[in-house]
Amino acid sequence: MTTTDAPALEMRGLTKTYGSGPTAVAALRGVDVAFPPGTFTAVMGPSGSGKSTFLACAAGLDRPTGGQVLVEGVDLTARDEVGRTMLRRERIGFVFQDFSLVPYLTAAQNVELPLRLAGRRADARQVAALLAQVGLADRAEHLPSALSGGQQQRVAVARALVTEPGVVLADEPTGALDTSTARSVLRLLRAAVDTLGRTVVMVTHDPVAAACADAVVFLVDGRLAGRLDAPTPEAVAARTARLEDLVPAAAR
Repeated sequence: MTTTDAPALEMRGLTKTYGSGPTAVAALRGVDVAFPPGTFTAVMGPSGSGKSTFLACAAGLDRPTGGQVLVEGVDLTARDEVGRTMLRRERIGFVFQDFSLVPYLTAAQNVELPLRLAGRRADARQVAALLAQVGLADRAEHLPSALSGGQQQRVAVARALVTEPGVVLADEPTGALDTSTARSVLRLLRAAVDTLGRTVVMVTHDPVAAACADAVVFLVDGRLAGRLDAPTPEAVAARTARLEDLVPAAAR
């Protein structure tokens, strides 16, 4: 049962190892972190630090080797595949770097897709309101091929919000966008926190994008390696320039 004072998302002793024996690769090494409701957190680290694995485990898309993932107090890792899928559909929204829109569905149909997959009736007014919120009221009937990259990403943000999830996970959501379009997508994610009370966890490599968050947590070699509150682009850039210093001493 969900508890009212539970973190929106929490990892306890999270580990993930790919393979076995001498060729095994430890992607996550005992990660403990909690994200309070209504917060925006950026996750940063060098290539191979475990960021994508972290997000996949948080979303229930990948099963951790050990530890727990709790979504609003519910243990996602204790559920079977069907249970994880059901919880993910109801309480987690996901924004992909490559948009991952269905090419033969219109913008409106892509937004309502999570509702249909969950066996819920799509509310045309809700879908229209979300598309208006992301500035695409006049593009509802367009296929993805008729939309720019920024417009497709805004459709993806609307799709992530349509089930009114408690947690929104974003994997490099501005990585394929120009600077101006990236800013508009970040404003949408920020509004999801400030206006809708969602909890956003965003993996990014961009200090400017990270500065839109309330805090930045750093992953290095599969371990948490520091936190920066009230980040600025300059402070984030300075911290990431010394990534080797973020490796916990015990791990060296």
